[in-house]
Amino acid sequence: MEPSFLPAGAVTALPLPTAQWSYQVILVRLALALALGLLLGLERERRGKEAGLRTFGFLSLLGALGGSLGDGFALLALVLTGLLAVLLNVHSLRSGEGVELTTSAAMFVTSMAGVLCGMGHTITPASVMVISTALLAWKERLAGFSMGLTEGELRSALLLAILAIVIYPALPVGAVGPWKIVEPRAAWITVILIASIGFVNYILWKLYGARGIELSGLFGGLVNSNFTVIEMTTRVRESQGRFAPVAYRGIVVALCAMLGRNATLLLILAPLALLASVGAFALMLAAGAMMAVFAHLRASTADAHETTDLKLTLPFSLQVALKYGALFLLLHMVGILMQRQFGEAGFYLVTVVGGLLSSASAVAAAASMASQGEISPLVAGHGAVIASLTSLAFSFSFVLRSGDRPLVRRLMLSMLAIAAAGGLGMLLASVLRALLGPWIEALSAL
Repeated sequence: MEPSFLPAGAVTALPLPTAQWSYQVILVRLALALALGLLLGLERERRGKEAGLRTFGFLSLLGALGGSLGDGFALLALVLTGLLAVLLNVHSLRSGEGVELTTSAAMFVTSMAGVLCGMGHTITPASVMVISTALLAWKERLAGFSMGLTEGELRSALLLAILAIVIYPALPVGAVGPWKIVEPRAAWITVILIASIGFVNYILWKLYGARGIELSGLFGGLVNSNFTVIEMTTRVRESQGRFAPVAYRGIVVALCAMLGRNATLLLILAPLALLASVGAFALMLAAGAMMAVFAHLRASTADAHETTDLKLTLPFSLQVALKYGALFLLLHMVGILMQRQFGEAGFYLVTVVGGLLSSASAVAAAASMASQGEISPLVAGHGAVIASLTSLAFSFSFVLRSGDRPLVRRLMLSMLAIAAAGGLGMLLASVLRALLGPWIEALSAL
């Protein structure tokens, strides 16, 4: 095929990109990009950097225009951002101020976020820019925190990451073995949760002191109160009893969080089941809340000075996490065998075993069965209360291992008071049903 030649004097032009944009759509994209660029630029401006408010605003708009025009122009916007970063660093070196690595990285992030805005993304670029601005604004805090880390704390953080990110995905999914009763991932989640609660507990204590333990008890109780009790009683043994006053408050708060979580699960999954057990949960929560408030008020005057100089050891113990992970795996296997053996007739028995493992799972299962009509709401409500009381008793077994008699005595009385409140609530509910039952049936017949 012969090549074709253009006549002399002919002029060729590269075609420019054409796009039909809705005015409102492109305006929203550019406005979002500009707002995000100004957010990060404001932080750079406050620190007196050469690239400040206007520069980052222009970079985000440049990226948004490139993203709107297509992939080629998005790449061109990033290349132009790189050239600007090079010029900035050359100017900084000539001024004797050193290399602006952080600002250069922020410029690339801003331009890339602008590209995402130009392509129509909203949540992703907004999240990235907010996080980036926070990293820049918290420079001193992050530097102080990292410099204050010990080698043991860093190893613990890496070990927790290995447990959750490396080992967990490698475990087989579902039940394994000849009887299909061993679930490796379920057991490993137990190990991760115990280690995570210990790690969070350690961080909160380091940041807020004794107040952090109450926060740890609240969050830990929402996840699993048994794991929270294990962690806090382990700290009591490590501190030879000095951690006991703080651990008491954290454990009581964790128990209250567990009861509130179980009642909320019933409310969401089976409201009629909660109606059948609302008296028991209300009285248990009231008893636990009263003791938590009393312990908090008492700590402000008597116990605070005893724990001000208390130093915790490593964030968590892998040996403890593995030991209790194996225990919960064993209970899980027993629960599955009992359920297979007794079926629906063994609902309460299975609920007791479920309460040993996780009262939240037992309550969710009971509520699900009630919503599907397999059991009555009354039975489901009673099962939820029984699972909560079982979890309470199981938690006390770990308190006994602390070896601190004053703590054991205080928590025994507190847990007995909560259990008695739950029993009283169930008794009052049954009396009310016996008294009002005929009236309710008569009204329903009308």
